[in-house]
Amino acid sequence: MKFIGITGGVGAGKSAILDYLSKKDKVRVMLADEIAHKLMEPGSKCYDDICHEFQGEDILDADGSFHRLKLAKVIFSSDEKRNKLNEIVHPAVKEYVIDQYEKEKASNSLDFLVLEAALLIEEHYDAICDELWYIYTSEENRRKRLKESRGYSDEKIDNIFSSQLREEEFTKKCKCVIDNNDSLEKTFLQIEKALRGGEYEQRGRDCRSEISTRD
Repeated sequence: MKFIGITGGVGAGKSAILDYLSKKDKVRVMLADEIAHKLMEPGSKCYDDICHEFQGEDILDADGSFHRLKLAKVIFSSDEKRNKLNEIVHPAVKEYVIDQYEKEKASNSLDFLVLEAALLIEEHYDAICDELWYIYTSEENRRKRLKESRGYSDEKIDNIFSSQLREEEFTKKCKCVIDNNDSLEKTFLQIEKALRGGEYEQRGRDCRSEISTRD
């Protein structure tokens, strides 16, 4: 079983790629964001720790679960509060991921275990994954997608882009770069080549060069 970590900037179109991978035999896809939300449900250690850390803040819904918008408003009001939440949630997510990896490896039922995480590099998942993939989409296309699909303003997009790693940081850390600027058909061809392995052994090798011969 190969453990693949997938990352990329917001608006890069990772969802379509992850959906494609999830439908393949002997492939399991995990999303760090979904794991985090699961670990923050009432009754969990994360839930208790967050409630304790942010006691007095208006962050709960009527049923006792976290109100996402209220919690987001609180944690994004200062770097200190955001860091406190991250210090609780991120280690718990990584612990869960490692546990699932060990279980899947022991079961020997998968060919690929895939993890998508926005902070894949920042949280040092390269120490856990066999290889990292970067989903590359130009800033122009990402901006267009975010405006059309989420209604984001240029100011909000600028703030998001400035908070994320630069492209050279992604390509430096990731073994394979998947170009998602064109059709999904071309993107999926790159995915299939990368899954076959052996073609991108040099770190930083750009998978886009492989697909260009088919154009």
